[in-house]
Amino acid sequence: MSFSSKILVGLASGVLVGLFLGERADIFRIAADGFVKLLQMTVLPYVTISIVSSLGRLSYDQAKTLGVRAGMVLLGLWLVALVFAFVVPLAFPPIETASFFSTTLVERRPPFDFVSLFIPSNPFHSLANNVVPAVVLFSLIIGVALIGIERKNVLLDVLAVANQAVSRASRLVSQLTPYGIFAIAANAAGTLDLEQVGRIQVYLITYVAIALLLSLWVLPGLVAALTPFRYSQVLGPTRNALITAFIAGDLFIVLPILTEACRDLVGQLDQGASHAGSLPDVLVPASFNFPHTGKLLSISFVLFAGWFADAAVRVTEYPRLALTGLLTFFGSLNAAIPFLLDLFRIPADTFQLFLATGVINSRFGTLVAAVHTVAIGLLGSAAMVGAVRIRTGRLLRYVIITVVLTSATLGGLRLAFGALLAQGFQGAGIVHGMRPLWSHPEAPLIDAAAAPDSAADAGRPVLDAIHARGRLRVGVFTDRLPYTFLNREGRLTGFDVEMAHQLSRDLGVALDLIRLESRADLPQVLATGTVDVVMTGVPATPERASQMLFSEPYLDETLAFVVKDHLRQDFSSWARIRKLGAFGVVALNVPYYIAAVRERAPSLRLEVADPQVIVRGFEHGTFDAVMLSAETGSVWTLLYPQYSVVVPDTDLVRVPLAYPLARRDLGFASFMNTWIELKRRDGTIDALYRHWILGRDAVAHRPRWSVIRDVLHWVE
Repeated sequence: MSFSSKILVGLASGVLVGLFLGERADIFRIAADGFVKLLQMTVLPYVTISIVSSLGRLSYDQAKTLGVRAGMVLLGLWLVALVFAFVVPLAFPPIETASFFSTTLVERRPPFDFVSLFIPSNPFHSLANNVVPAVVLFSLIIGVALIGIERKNVLLDVLAVANQAVSRASRLVSQLTPYGIFAIAANAAGTLDLEQVGRIQVYLITYVAIALLLSLWVLPGLVAALTPFRYSQVLGPTRNALITAFIAGDLFIVLPILTEACRDLVGQLDQGASHAGSLPDVLVPASFNFPHTGKLLSISFVLFAGWFADAAVRVTEYPRLALTGLLTFFGSLNAAIPFLLDLFRIPADTFQLFLATGVINSRFGTLVAAVHTVAIGLLGSAAMVGAVRIRTGRLLRYVIITVVLTSATLGGLRLAFGALLAQGFQGAGIVHGMRPLWSHPEAPLIDAAAAPDSAADAGRPVLDAIHARGRLRVGVFTDRLPYTFLNREGRLTGFDVEMAHQLSRDLGVALDLIRLESRADLPQVLATGTVDVVMTGVPATPERASQMLFSEPYLDETLAFVVKDHLRQDFSSWARIRKLGAFGVVALNVPYYIAAVRERAPSLRLEVADPQVIVRGFEHGTFDAVMLSAETGSVWTLLYPQYSVVVPDTDLVRVPLAYPLARRDLGFASFMNTWIELKRRDGTIDALYRHWILGRDAVAHRPRWSVIRDVLHWVE
C-alpha cells in the first residue's frame, strides 16, 4: 500500500471512529496535538538553515533578480486571491438575522503591532517564541550578508549537513502521518458541533467550494499555463504534503516536504542555471512570511458578515478592504478579522461565526495555502531561470475554463441557498423559548394591586419580616428583556428571575414575584413594604439613588442605539450622530442616559416613551432609532432583525445595574451587598450572564450524534 493510500485510510478510519464515538472521540485530542507538535519541531530550524544557506550560495545579481521576479509572482497570486474573495458574495441570497449581545461590541482592540511581528530585536526570542515572520527576516538578512563573505563555503558546508539532518528528521516524523491523521480526523469528526455548521452553512459551503476550485484548478492550472510543468506534475509529487496540511490544518509543518518536492521538479528544468534546484529552498520558506491565497480568501468573511448582519460592504469600498486586509493579514487572522469588522462597521459579534467556521474552513484554507506555496516555488523558480512563457492559446483556454467553473459554482450555490434558507429567521423562537439555567419551583406572579397586605411588617427589619412570613417578595417588570420577561408559555423568566430564586433559596423561604406597572412607583412600593427588593435590571442612576437605596452593582450596561439596518453607519460614532442634526430618537425615561446623549449630541431630538410604546414601535417598524443598552438592544434585534445594535465607537457610556431597596433598612442593604459578592465569587452571576446576556446554550444542548449512542444505544 502506498504512503498516500495509508494517509487516506487513516483519514477515513478516523472519521468513522469519530462518528462512532461522538463526543467520546475527544480522547484522541492528546495524540492529535502531539503529532502536530512533532511535525512543528523541525520546521523553524529548517526555515532558518534553508534561507541562510540558499541565499548565501547566490551572487548579489542573482539575489536581486530573485527578489524582483518572485515579488512579481507573489503580487500576481495576491491579485488572483482578491478577485476570488470579492466574487464570493455573488453566492449569498437575501436573509434576515441577528445575535445576542457580545462583549466585542464594546471592546476596543489594541492597534496591530506590525513592527514587533516583523523586526526581530532579539532573534533568539523570536526563535524561542515561534515568531515566524521575524525569524524569516533575520534569516534573509544573514543570508544576504553571507553572499559577500570570501570564506563562506566553510559555513555553507556545515549548513548543508545541518539541512540534511533536519530534513531527514522531518521525514522520519512524517512516517507517523497516517496515525496522526487518524487521531486528528477522529477528534474532529466526533466533536464538531453540527448545529453551528448548520447555522453558518452559507459561508461554510461557499468557502469550501471556492477553496477547492482554487486548490484543484486555478492555482495549479495557472502554473501549468505559464511554465513547462504539467498539471499532474504540480499536484502529483506534492499530494502527500497537501493531504497532511489539509487534515492537520497547519501549513507550517509541511514546508520542508513542499520545499523538497519543488526542488525535485525545478531541478528538471534545463535552462543552463546550475543553481535552479536550490531556488525553492529560498522561495518556499520565505513565502511563509507573506499572506497567502488562503488568508486573503478570508476577506470573503468580512463580506459575508456584512451580508449576514445586513450591513453589506459597498463595492466602492472594496479597494480599501483589499489594501487594509492585505496589510493586516501579515499577522494573525484572529486579530485581523475583528479589526476589519470594526473598520467597516460590521457587528463585532459576527466574529464568533468566523471562529465557528474555523474547524472546517481552516483546513481548506490551509490546503489553498499549501498549493499557493507550491505555486510560488515553481512559478518563482521558473521566472528566475527564464522558463515562464506567455502562450496565448494555452492561457486563453485556462481563463475560459476558470470563468466557466467559477460562474457555475457561484450560480449553483446561490440557487441552492435561496431554496434552503426560505424558511426565515427564527430569532423570536430562540428568545421566547429560552429555559432557566437551573431548575427551581415555580413562583406565583402577582399584580402589585393584589399583593398581600404588608401592614404586619411595619417597623420590622426586612430580613425579620421575610422569615416571619416565610416568603420573599420581589418586584419585577415583565418587559425587561433579558432580565425579566414572559416566555412563550407566559411564565416569567430571565437573568434576574433566576437571581431571585437563588436569593429565596439562600434565605430558606418561598418566592413571590410582584408585577410592577410603572418605574415611577418603585420608591413607593419599597417604602410601603409591598416588595422587599426590586430585581428587574434597574440602572442605578443619580436621580434614582436620591429616592431609593441601591445594592452593590451586579452588572454593567452600555449605552447604545437600536436602529434600522440602513442607519448603522450614521450612528457608528458620536461625530456622525452630531451630523444628523435634529434626528428623532425614541428613548426610555432614564434621565442619566438622556443627559449623556444630549451632552454628546445636543441637536439630537429625543422623544421619551414608555416601554410598551417602544415594543409596539418595534413590532410595526415605526421607529428609526431607539436609545437602549447594548445588552437589552441585542435581544430586541433577535425579535426584530430589521434593526441593529450600534455602540458609538468612542466615549462609551456605562451604567451599573443594581437592586433597589427600601431606604429604611441599612441592615438588609448590607446583607444584599454580601450576597451579591458571594454570587459573584461562586460563579452564579457569570453563569447567568453567559446564558441570558451572551446567549450561550440559548437552545438546549443535545449530545453530538454518534453510532454508539443513537444507533446501538450502548450509552446514554
